[in-house]
Amino acid sequence: MEKTNWIGGRPTGSPIFEPNVNPAKLDEVIGHYAWATVEQAAEALAAAREALPGWAASNPQTRSDILRRVGDELHARAEELGALLTREEGKTLREGIGEIRRSAQIFHYASGEPLRNGGECLPGLRDGTTTMVTREPVGVVSLITPWNFPMAVPAWKTAYALAFGNTVVLKPSEATPGCAWELADILHRAGLPAGVFNLVMGDGRTLGPVLVDGADAVSFTGSPPVGRAILERTVARMTKVQLELGGKNPLVVLDDADLDLAADIALQGAFHSAGQRCTATSRIIATRRIHDAFVERLVTRIRAMRVGDPLDAGTDMGPVVNQPQLDKDLRYIAIARDDGAELACGGQRLDANGYFLEPTLFIGTDNTMRINRDEVFGPVASVIPADDLDHAIAIANDSEHALSSGVVTQGLVAAETFRRRSRAGLVMVNAPTAGIDYHVPFGGRSPSGYGGREQGSAAVEFFTEGKTAYINHGVTA
Repeated sequence: MEKTNWIGGRPTGSPIFEPNVNPAKLDEVIGHYAWATVEQAAEALAAAREALPGWAASNPQTRSDILRRVGDELHARAEELGALLTREEGKTLREGIGEIRRSAQIFHYASGEPLRNGGECLPGLRDGTTTMVTREPVGVVSLITPWNFPMAVPAWKTAYALAFGNTVVLKPSEATPGCAWELADILHRAGLPAGVFNLVMGDGRTLGPVLVDGADAVSFTGSPPVGRAILERTVARMTKVQLELGGKNPLVVLDDADLDLAADIALQGAFHSAGQRCTATSRIIATRRIHDAFVERLVTRIRAMRVGDPLDAGTDMGPVVNQPQLDKDLRYIAIARDDGAELACGGQRLDANGYFLEPTLFIGTDNTMRINRDEVFGPVASVIPADDLDHAIAIANDSEHALSSGVVTQGLVAAETFRRRSRAGLVMVNAPTAGIDYHVPFGGRSPSGYGGREQGSAAVEFFTEGKTAYINHGVTA
């Protein structure tokens, strides 16, 4: 089965079609997907540019209705598309279906934005004048998305971009093109005019420069090296840019914590979706008095996890996404052991016919070790001992990243102290560091967030530009 790009409202083939392989069954090819050429990427930008005036001026109800229909179809096809997502990315089927349903909710919420996108009408400070403050689309937007949430991240970028009247060129990860293709198909059948949404699949190193240089705004989620390269290009052209480049997220467990709850929270945050979430818990900071009892509970839970076929209802964790990610995970496991970390459990590859890795936990670590500095992006976590709340907060904040953080405590004062002093853009109290709502802003401090937050009330800031107008009603100045 061959799937083409979408350019100017029509399927567009390519000289190259690459296989999309199931990471749990390496002999299963889901489909062959077109890899766009540089010329086709430029064609997609031109189509978006041509469609921009009409879409930007479209009736808000028209935009709302289209986005609502997209959400409706995602909901109706959640099980089918969730299975596709699981087959191409590797997360469990319940997580895959959940991601599709969340994507539907995003489109439903964003469908209200064209109707909510008002402005201000203020009295002028000069006699006979009125001042109006309005928002307008930023223009043609290039969206470059990662493989770990192959439907949700394209959904939340696309839904808001379209809601505010922008036109879009989406380039999904070459590792997971299937969900993005389905989203493109749904958008067009929902009534989106030709050229308003365009999909180009393929190698980011080849397509990235043209997509960045030809857009009025760029939203990227991915690795820090690629994000910094995009930033350099956009700064040189004074192009609006939004970057989310990962996290190294701490979970603090204090003396008064419910240790069973803390172990459940740590397990979910660190190992669900095989740890392949920007908000995943990778540093667990436990105060010394409860450290050993907490680790014992967590290790027991990790060893009980069932790793296997993600389509099996009894599976707790599927494979990592591909061979490069598996190699990276194993490399960091070796680095941690070389640095003196103690392997509490896991650490081994499980199945040669899939990219399966045991959920892995290190203890006896400190915050200077590379396992606690670099984002691994796999089912690998470590425990760091801390003296008290102040020490734990200092460790938590000692990171280049500042995306998500969490604390487990029964103390209101401790919870509020952590909330205030954490540098992260997301703070969780007695909840996993991973897991966000669609109606509130998402993001952190650079490099975990640059150029403005995503989703919720923050989306309007990136996807629109403000305009202030002064209207003279006839009184001579």
